[in-house]
Amino acid sequence: MTQRTKIILNLISLAVLAVFLWWAQGNLDGYKIQVLNLIAVNAILAVSLNLIYGFTGLFSLGHAGFMAIGAYVSALLILPAAQKEMMYILEPIIWPFSVMQAPFFVSVLAGGFVAAAFGLLIALPVLRLGGDYLGIATLGFAEIIRVVFTNITPITNGALGLKGIPAYANLGWNYFWCVLTFYVIIKLLSSNFGNCLRAIRDDEVAAKAMGINTFKCKAISFAVGAFFAGVGGALTGSLITTIDPKMFNFQLTFNILMIVVAGGLGSITGSMVGAVVITVLLEWLRFVEDSISFGSFEIAGIPGMRMVIFSVVLLFIILYRREGIIGGYEFRWESITGRFCRKGDA
Repeated sequence: MTQRTKIILNLISLAVLAVFLWWAQGNLDGYKIQVLNLIAVNAILAVSLNLIYGFTGLFSLGHAGFMAIGAYVSALLILPAAQKEMMYILEPIIWPFSVMQAPFFVSVLAGGFVAAAFGLLIALPVLRLGGDYLGIATLGFAEIIRVVFTNITPITNGALGLKGIPAYANLGWNYFWCVLTFYVIIKLLSSNFGNCLRAIRDDEVAAKAMGINTFKCKAISFAVGAFFAGVGGALTGSLITTIDPKMFNFQLTFNILMIVVAGGLGSITGSMVGAVVITVLLEWLRFVEDSISFGSFEIAGIPGMRMVIFSVVLLFIILYRREGIIGGYEFRWESITGRFCRKGDA
């Protein structure tokens, strides 16, 4: 298959996606549209964590911290100055945060870049660790961010959080950033740099022996993953229109990790499939937390039962299907056209 044919097929796919989103915006109810928005945001977060963990082999649990940075930076840039002044009732917001204003696209980029800067900052000491120690260190970073954001009231409004964030994150914006994220990471992994990341994941000692600057590659991978985690956090804040430090806890990171593991470590396609499956199931399984009536007999709902079910499912996947739903498979146009050609020959 020629490169020109691939480009045409990709453009057709984007056109079909655009038509579907246009149809969904006009025909689906608000709840279903919200689920579609969550799928896009979760796909961004999953593929960014997959870059760090699945392709580079860095066990990171700090995604919630990067999301918090992106969410707060973006929210402070798109909230009107008058609204920020009224919202900060514990302590007045300090300059220059009181007057900062930017378009939504710029605010999302800013959230991503600030998150990437923090990613590089913590990469210097943290990436010298490995395995479980790296996971503990990045988890500690996420908790530090949450506690700091709770206490720097003149900037973040403390535990009260930010309310009334403009709801710019619609289907168009969310899927634009989703497509852009997948495009950038696919291009990155298709380059020689992507081969270096896989070499580090498979055997870091051998990668060093081959002359690969392993620390530099890991730092870049970590920063790129942090950037798109910040983008996901910015979109999340604008999507739900309210944020506070309690949102960005370990459970948020666990949800993203669950999507990555369920879809398949080291698989871009798996991140997308995992985001769709896990997001839909998380919404569908809400009924297990509600009370169920059988005539005069009623069974009380159990709060948090959804996560118990998903924890069991994740444990089952780890034990019996470590490669996830998709495994190492990646979607390619050649595989589809090849099947049609074989059917035609038959």
